[in-house]
Amino acid sequence: MNPPICSVRKARFRAGMVCCVLAIIFSAFSYRLIYLQVERGSAFTALANKTQILKQTIPAQRGSIRDIHGEILAGDMPMRKIVADGSHIKPALFSQVTELLANSLELDEKALRTKLTPERRYLVLKRQVPEQTAEDLRSELRRKNAQGIYFEPDSTRMYPNGSLLCHVVGFTDYEGHGIQGIEKSMNQYLEGHPGYKYITRDRAGTELVQHRGLEQEPRNGYNVQLTIDLGLQSIVERELDAAVKKYAPETATAILMRPKTGEILAMASRPYFDINERSKAEAEQMKNRAIIDMIEPGSTFKIVTLSGVLNEKLVRADTPVYCEGGRWEYCAKILHDDHPMTTSTVHDVLVYSSNIGAAKLALQLGENRLYSYIKQFGFGERTGIDLPGEIVGMVHPTKEWSKISITRIPMGQGVAVTPLQMVMAMGAIANGGKLMMPQIIHSITDDHDLPIAQFPPVVVRQAINPETVKALIPALEDVIRKGTAKHGAVDGYQVGGKTGTAQKVSAQGGYLSGKYVVSFVGFLPAEDPEVVGMVMLDNATTRQGENYGGLVAAPVFSSIAGQAMRYLNIEPTLPISPTASPSTALALKEEHD
Repeated sequence: MNPPICSVRKARFRAGMVCCVLAIIFSAFSYRLIYLQVERGSAFTALANKTQILKQTIPAQRGSIRDIHGEILAGDMPMRKIVADGSHIKPALFSQVTELLANSLELDEKALRTKLTPERRYLVLKRQVPEQTAEDLRSELRRKNAQGIYFEPDSTRMYPNGSLLCHVVGFTDYEGHGIQGIEKSMNQYLEGHPGYKYITRDRAGTELVQHRGLEQEPRNGYNVQLTIDLGLQSIVERELDAAVKKYAPETATAILMRPKTGEILAMASRPYFDINERSKAEAEQMKNRAIIDMIEPGSTFKIVTLSGVLNEKLVRADTPVYCEGGRWEYCAKILHDDHPMTTSTVHDVLVYSSNIGAAKLALQLGENRLYSYIKQFGFGERTGIDLPGEIVGMVHPTKEWSKISITRIPMGQGVAVTPLQMVMAMGAIANGGKLMMPQIIHSITDDHDLPIAQFPPVVVRQAINPETVKALIPALEDVIRKGTAKHGAVDGYQVGGKTGTAQKVSAQGGYLSGKYVVSFVGFLPAEDPEVVGMVMLDNATTRQGENYGGLVAAPVFSSIAGQAMRYLNIEPTLPISPTASPSTALALKEEHD
């Protein structure tokens, strides 16, 4: 018997309704699936990557700083950075892991418990952890089967020579950026570029796979080689320390330079500091006084006036100069000589450092030409050395000169210079009249010692004619033979040079009674100079009447220069005195080599 037609229709209607409902449901699921995959797919992918894929930075190694022989002055030591992912640490082990970390890394356990939580995905626990400490910690974590602590590459800057050359080398901050010395001036070369890689970890923190093709290798920093010779630097610093011990000056500075090229061979200042313990240093200990101290040069500045009058052919070396018996009134002001003379020569004005003679020669030269020669020798402008913080000194234009400036500037009053400016000026006389730019960077190389940049000698200008130099050098030699710097002699070598004794300027104006800055700047061998050097001491403690450049600074120069000659294997040009004590410089050189 067939079912009633109405029953069939009802059944079909119900089936149709079920199909419609199912179609609506599946359509909704399909729409939701399409929405999640298409509309929100990128967002969920990013979220998945954020929680599972980690971009890990690969730090670049900072380049090294080396002396001319390749000796390391500053370099990176491999270390580890300890980081934690709290979500990977098993809750049951949190207390043990925190205690272990606090003990191993010398951290405050209470503070660590506050910071290290399951929600912290990346927490830097400690930087610059020694490799052995990191390995011991890793072993302990493995023994406890603890995950979530990771060991990333890191490094720390080390200075193997401590305080030696501290003002030149400089240092970095805790982020590895140079903030003083060569570390700062050459930061763009020393600082490398970090790389990165992407890694995936499971929920336990185990690394699963690296994403090949998405990584970038770091580019390590370049290496900077200086013109500094560490053997000569050791000689200079040792002798400077001896002078400081003997005279207890407020500050002291010494420089050695090669006049033919402008290469700085050694540069030292006192007081000083240990670069590895720079946090303990005071501001005064960190100053590179060779380039930032502004001092009145005293009689060393007489080389400018003498160079000018000889270069302009206004006089000859044997031209007589009336020196007034040591006392001369000019514009109602009295000028004195320490070594009174009646009639001298241009040659002897320099030899015996006559203030009156230098003043009268300057009057012949005139204000404008004197000012021009001051600038020709590089005073009043930076030398251009690749060290931060260099100052220009102080040279007033002639419109600001007083009536007596023309008689005081020739003796080094009313102008202010840096020790390095004075060295470069004397270097111009020693090399035939060329003012050189001081070079302290020799070259820059990559990891494979392939050259990136070279720094050849740079001639700034021809300051004076070679003929003028030939007239000046005999006078500078006689300063040592019979003039104000007999204690600057070096056994076996002819030395040329000039002393300086300048009364200290008061901050309130005028000069301080009994306080002097004494100096000596010289070169040798005088026949073919290989080295120019300067020693300067500020307010040395001496017996009354002995605080002069020839008595205090010249002997220090003599000791440094004698050892330097032997260290550099420069043959003596004069007979060696049989009573001369043997130098330790040869032993130093053998050890250095």
